[in-house]
This record gives sequence, structure tokens and C-alpha cells, in this order.
Amino acid sequence: MKHFSNKVFLGLVIALAGFSASAQEFKVGVVNLDRIFREANSAKVAQTRLEQEFSKRDKELNELAAQLKTLSDTYEREAPTLSESQRSARQKQLADQDREFQRKRRAFQEDLSARKNEELQKVIERANKVVKALAESEKYDLILQDSVYVNPKHDITDKVIKALDAAR
Repeated sequence: MKHFSNKVFLGLVIALAGFSASAQEFKVGVVNLDRIFREANSAKVAQTRLEQEFSKRDKELNELAAQLKTLSDTYEREAPTLSESQRSARQKQLADQDREFQRKRRAFQEDLSARKNEELQKVIERANKVVKALAESEKYDLILQDSVYVNPKHDITDKVIKALDAAR
């Protein structure tokens, strides 16, 4: 269904461009969101904020992983000298600690992903406002986000990044 709607949309754009070309110039611009996420100051600030917010938990997880590895290595070294009941108890302890570590890691990843999406959404909303203002002020007929190929003369990403950075 989406594939069909993309073809219909593309057909309409081509038809509209052909029709408008005979009446007047059809002005098109393209914005590259990936570049905005990499280069705009607001995106860099959001990335820094995320790193600061999650660095403590990330460090704790790394320390927990190192502890778990040390315990596992110790167990492997001592296993031949342990009784069956001691080996069983240590295996259970290691498995419990590993499950707890995996749970904490999943929770961390989920929280980080959710916050990253929130921050990216804020950047996108700001960028969309800038794009709309730019479209109105410079009389664009159509502005697209991301495409397979863009003639550099239609790429307005630099203008959007400059406007975003100026707005901060």
C-alpha cells in the first residue's frame, strides 16, 4: 500500500511539475535530515544532554559486566577443585547475576532509545518549523525530506541548519 501511495505521489509531483513549468517556475527544495542530526547545534546539544544523562548508568553497567566476567573467570579456574554442590551453587549464582545484568542492560537500552527518540523529535519539530518558514519566505512550491538523489542546486539543508543554529 505504501509503495502504491509513493508511486501515486511521485506521479502527482511529476505531473504538477510539468503543468507548473508551462505556467511558471516550480521551485523545489530538499532537506537531508541525517545532516541536520549530525551538524545542527541543537542536535549536538541534544546528543550531549543524552550522554550526560545516561553516562552514569552506562558506567555502572560496564562495571557490572566486568564484575560478572571476573566472577565467571574465577569460577572457571576454581571449578575443578569445588565439590558438586559448590559448583552447582556457584553456577546458579552466576546465572542469577547474569540474568540481573541482562535485565538492567535491556532497561538501559529501552530508556536510552526512548529518550533519544524524544530528543530527535524535538529537533525534527524545530527543523520542520524552520523549513516551513523558509518555504514561505523564499516561495518554494515543494520541499521534500531525504531522497535517493538530489541535484545540489535543490539541497537547502545548509540554509535550514544555519536558521536552526541562529534560532538557538
